[in-house]
Amino acid sequence: MAMRGAGLKRLGLAAAALLALPGGAARAEGPAPDAQTRAWWALTRELSSDAMEGRDTGSRGYDRAAAIVAKRFAAAGLKPVGTGGGWFQPITFEDLRLDEARSRLLIGGQRLRFNRDVQLSPSAATPKALMAPATFRGYCSAAEIAEVKGQVVVCYGRPAPARVKGFDRAKALREAGAAGMLLIAAPGLPGEPIRWPFAYSRSVTPLEDSVKAAGGASFLQGTLNPDALARLTAQAGEILRSGAAGADLPRAELGQASAALTVTRRVTRSANVLGLLPGTDPALADQAIVIAAHLDGYGRGEPVAGGAIYNGTLDDAAYVALLEQFAAMRAGKGLKRPVLFAVFTGEEKGLWGSRWFVKHPTVPIASLAAVINLDQVRPLYPLKLLTVHGLKESSLGDLVRQVATARGIAVQEDPEPERDLLRRSDNWPLMEAGVPGASFVFATYDAASRAAYRDWYERRYHHPADDLSTPLDWQAAADFNRFFTALTEAAAEVPERMAWAPGARPGTR
Repeated sequence: MAMRGAGLKRLGLAAAALLALPGGAARAEGPAPDAQTRAWWALTRELSSDAMEGRDTGSRGYDRAAAIVAKRFAAAGLKPVGTGGGWFQPITFEDLRLDEARSRLLIGGQRLRFNRDVQLSPSAATPKALMAPATFRGYCSAAEIAEVKGQVVVCYGRPAPARVKGFDRAKALREAGAAGMLLIAAPGLPGEPIRWPFAYSRSVTPLEDSVKAAGGASFLQGTLNPDALARLTAQAGEILRSGAAGADLPRAELGQASAALTVTRRVTRSANVLGLLPGTDPALADQAIVIAAHLDGYGRGEPVAGGAIYNGTLDDAAYVALLEQFAAMRAGKGLKRPVLFAVFTGEEKGLWGSRWFVKHPTVPIASLAAVINLDQVRPLYPLKLLTVHGLKESSLGDLVRQVATARGIAVQEDPEPERDLLRRSDNWPLMEAGVPGASFVFATYDAASRAAYRDWYERRYHHPADDLSTPLDWQAAADFNRFFTALTEAAAEVPERMAWAPGARPGTR
């Protein structure tokens, strides 16, 4: 689709000049992209540069990026619909971070390195000091955690095996009087291997929620690297082999756990950016289409191969940039339905921005007809097949199929429901509130696409290497961007309001 508006044409020329510089287009694979794709990548480059410091929730880098997004929305003629009629919907957070330099944790005399051997989840319950026996109790099912009072309990645990599905192990261990729980981060799912190191040991929670959750007994909680298990027990090999097979696991006593932990607390603010493209049909004014992406990333974290800024280029700067580009393309040209541009904060910390919007809407939830969410989009190989989360839940899925088919793209339901991706991004809080939704993943279809997908998850996902060096398939990126544009325009123009499939609305099953 040709670009619209003089402003976007100027942006395209600027992007062409930028990508002609060293380190520009040569970073990605394939032929030079068209002007529209160059303009999109220039926006992406700005949002995910080191100057934005990884756009961590509550950081100055995030605020700089949010200001850029708001400026672009204003230039495109969107209407601000944040708090008080501005562009921003600020959220006050409690930010708890383990001070790794001033903390230590040992089990059986073995010191564990934070973020590499163990990642802790700081909370108001995290103890300043701890001395307690440590025990491995298999999967920590109800039958395996008898008599654990006063002990740190290690559980084989990520992803949760079928035998404890639906069982809240942390809650059960707290009720049993355990001193803490460490889940072994097992090798993970085939499509999403668990990678170490983690960026940091930290939690971010809206202040109003953290105040309500305060109180109770101390409790240590975190994740244990399976590679560290061999230092804690001679049974490590048997445990990991049996756990991977879902077989019964032995019990093992791990010696004494001792800890001295310093957790720093800050109160920070971070904001959603919200803009509205008014509709042209007054009869459809209460049927806005939400297009969403998250601006936050991981910021600065544990260095990997010398890099400490987690730029988050594909996760999710590129798709905030796509919202910016779509706003510029539609400047002065509304669609029948209003379009709400929702750029959320705090997604990586618990979907907090979208949850906050649903809880404190600046646009009535009842007036939202559908949500099209951009996250988990990785244009690494030709776009032939899209996995669509929400494909059969509502008539939005039918529209997705029609638009994709017209562009030569096949669609499928989620082939990996065990990853629960439908509920792990900002579409989900809106869907829980009754808004039909959809999100997308580039599906794999041959050995080359599977290798590229796995390589990205192993080396780049939530790591500093998710940056501008990622080898993109330019044509795939352009194909997806145009699919998104066509889908949004179709959703805003289709005569009928989006409807849930029978029994598909969350809470009705």
